Amino acid sequence: LLFQPSHCPEVNPIERLWGEIKKYLKWVLFTNLDELRLEIRKVLQELDRTIITSVTGWNFIVEALAVAEI
Repeated sequence: LLFQPSHCPEVNPIERLWGEIKKYLKWVLFTNLDELRLEIRKVLQELDRTIITSVTGWNFIVEALAVAEI
């Protein structure tokens, strides 16, 4: 088992991914929620595996996945 403190966004990979997405959305004013959704979808499609891995692939996560043979 891999211990992860509850309510600890610093070790949650999705929080780091959201931080990367927000870099593309800075200083953009959307007129409605649908525009924001479309822009987020575009950003996600542009992110490749290398970028996602570099943002979310901490050593302790990679090691835990290796031990679990995932």
